[in-house]
Amino acid sequence: MISVIEPGRFTSIQDEGRSGFAHLGVPHAGAADCLSLRHANLLVGNPQGPAALEMTLHGPTLRFAVDAVIALTGGRMEAYLDDMPLPMYQSVAVHAGQVLACGPLLTGMRGYLAVGGGISTARVLTSAATDTLAGLGPPVLRAGDRLALQPPGRLQGRYLRAPPEFPAKVTLRVTTGPHQEWFPPAALGGFLSGCYQVRADSDRTGIRLAGAPVVERNQGELPSQGMLTGAVQVPNDGYPIVLLPNHGTTGGYPVIAVVISADLPQLGQLRPGALLRFQTVNREQALQALRSVAANLRAAIVCADPGLLEARGLMVLAKAHPALREARLQLGRRCVRLRR
Repeated sequence: MISVIEPGRFTSIQDEGRSGFAHLGVPHAGAADCLSLRHANLLVGNPQGPAALEMTLHGPTLRFAVDAVIALTGGRMEAYLDDMPLPMYQSVAVHAGQVLACGPLLTGMRGYLAVGGGISTARVLTSAATDTLAGLGPPVLRAGDRLALQPPGRLQGRYLRAPPEFPAKVTLRVTTGPHQEWFPPAALGGFLSGCYQVRADSDRTGIRLAGAPVVERNQGELPSQGMLTGAVQVPNDGYPIVLLPNHGTTGGYPVIAVVISADLPQLGQLRPGALLRFQTVNREQALQALRSVAANLRAAIVCADPGLLEARGLMVLAKAHPALREARLQLGRRCVRLRR
């Protein structure tokens, strides 16, 4: 059991979403950065499906009532276990009674916390994901909530070989959208050559962009059509909206481009003020990029003995916390200490 002392800015339970219900008007929902969610689950020995916590900009403070193994992934954040800094992208043992405090994210938009065995909560239409648009799944975390845990499987120390970076300026690969006839011939070129900024009114439904507007042809009203995560819609004002997992299943704005699946994790980590450009690729390039992500997923997870894992943790802390004066990690009867 985990008790929520402080819920953070916007912390929700997420898994990989609800697939196969769009024809019923049910959004896919799920983690905005599915790759970071998968990394977190693999690091604690979970299969791909268990639910974890998605933390937005500032994480929660949690008290563990039982021993557990956890992993933090996603954007770089300040996190402390009983006032000791905690390394990210590796499995960490937590003892009953300890308090985990997840602070602000320094890079990226979202962080993920997985627990060995996964968070136990009722599934709605095969998923435990919190969907604030459709009102499905568990509510957003509140102070005083208690989170039940599934029994953990076989536990082993793990770390991620090369944690991803989430810069504030990115280029996302796209394929051309299905509604090119709705735009002047030069519109796609202008869209691809433009630089856009993420607006503050973005959310899990979609990322709203500021920049040069895309001019839409006046051809009447487009009938509502099925939508998918990554679709770049152009509303009447010309300012693009890139759909995130909590988008509705249909939409009536023309789609000028679609972010490829391999780049959706980066899309979910864009915070207000971030700058982005778009670059077109063809279908085969998009599929090859997705195959590369799948091939690298498990290859990037390294099993490590406790001593190596502790040493890596110290090195990560030294890099992530330049102002850190001292860190101490307990390894059985031995104590490993870092001092500046």
